[in-house]
Formats: sequence, structure tokens, C-alpha cells
Amino acid sequence: MLKISEQISISENEIRFEAIRAQGAGGQNVNKVSSAVHLRFDISVSSLPDAAKEKLLKFRDKRISKDGIVVIKAQRFRTREKNREDSLGRLKALILKSMEIKKKRKPTRPSKNATKKRVDSKTKHGLTKRLRGKVSFNE
Repeated sequence: MLKISEQISISENEIRFEAIRAQGAGGQNVNKVSSAVHLRFDISVSSLPDAAKEKLLKFRDKRISKDGIVVIKAQRFRTREKNREDSLGRLKALILKSMEIKKKRKPTRPSKNATKKRVDSKTKHGLTKRLRGKVSFNE
């Protein structure tokens, strides 16, 4: 049982694990041991609440396919068990991130003083650039 929050939890049988060979350096074991893990979680048939499913399906993340399946590849550790725990933690983090309610932005205006400072700064910068120009000796 993967506990996401106080109200939300996912049963282990809703999550599929597939052992694969890890990429990269690993010495003599790299070609013999399947220590990396592919986690697959189908959002549409899961026991998540409908609101959570909707938010997760709308969430823009490269790990969520068009079919609504979350695929997480974990190969950070050398043992399959640790990679399995790591993938579950990343799934939990993904679900929590999709459930976050973003604070609505209140549109604001810059103060008169800030606007004045900005315009003065632009004028000063323009003057500096003008002084760098060619000097003419017409007298």
C-alpha cells in the first residue's frame, strides 16, 4: 500500500514493476543483473479519486503518456529493491505535485517611484552610449 496523503492511498496491485538492465557503468555485473526498475501506473483504472485522476491526466509531465500511463524508470541504485522504493517515492512526488493548488496571481502596478527610476536609468544609459560616439571637431 502506497500512502500518498491522509485520504489517498494506492494499492500495490495497481502498480506494475518490470526489472530491466540498468544503463551505464556497473562493472562485471552490468550485463548479468537486472537491477533497474520500470514502474507503470495506469491512471484511468486506478483507485485514485476522480479529482486526483483528472489533475494527474492534465498535468504536463514527460513521464505521463498520452494513454494516461505513468512510466518511471529507476536505476539510481545498485539493487532492485532500492530502485523499486525510489520509483514509488517518485510516483508519490508526481501525484502530490499534480495535486498542488497554485496560488492565483493578483495583477499589480509598479509604483510611480519605480517607474521614474526606470526611466531615469534608461535616460542615463542612453547618455552614456551617446558619449561613446564619434567626436567631431567642427569649430
